[in-house]
Amino acid sequence: MSATYSTPDQPLDLLAVFAHPDDAELLCGGALALAAERGERVGILDLTRGEMGSRGTPELRAKEADAAAEILGVSLRWNAGLPDGRLEDSHDARRALANLLRMLRPGVVVTHWLDGRHPDHRAASALVRSSVFLAGLRKLESPHAPFRPRKVIHSILFREDAPPPSFVLDVTAVMDRKMRAVAAFESQFGGNRGAGEVYPGGDRALPDQIRAQMAHWGSRIRVEYGEPFWTPETLSFPSLTDVPVSSL
Repeated sequence: MSATYSTPDQPLDLLAVFAHPDDAELLCGGALALAAERGERVGILDLTRGEMGSRGTPELRAKEADAAAEILGVSLRWNAGLPDGRLEDSHDARRALANLLRMLRPGVVVTHWLDGRHPDHRAASALVRSSVFLAGLRKLESPHAPFRPRKVIHSILFREDAPPPSFVLDVTAVMDRKMRAVAAFESQFGGNRGAGEVYPGGDRALPDQIRAQMAHWGSRIRVEYGEPFWTPETLSFPSLTDVPVSSL
């Protein structure tokens, strides 16, 4: 399966919008693989090419991104081509992203937490929320019809400053696939002990740190591995008897 398509003929169910190629894999790769496995239409939109990265090249990173997308099983991977290291929640960036959202028409968007080690991560979070709103305005100058995703969800994996998650997804069944997708970015992660939101953890290899963090969140919902997410809206359940996770 090619990881890059032309405009989809059907709306996406889920779109991951992150600052750099590899961010989606690290922060919500399990959720993306899980959705793809369920038959949902899943896409990744990298906002920059990662050209300011200390390791590798944008061209190599693009090849790694396509390989990772195929491992996850997503239907589409695009790159917005915004400037790495200078990402801003600006009017021009909002219009560019709003147009892409109108083209892809995702029902749900997942992105960075509100803060982050990299300034692009903070900017991406604000930019996504602004652009989701702007994409629904009828008077926005655009060749594409107005469209607004119904939900924005933030990944809080590896963040120490985030509140308790709104929910945690059980990604145990696709954990190995997530780790293979992360490993596809050999230029970025090969031999590294820290990356993105993952702080260097002494002599522990990066894959071990990722698994440890995800095992922690998995234990919170009584499973092996989990990915935590936050949404400002209150979540609802159809009945008290449908509320998951045992208490005692």
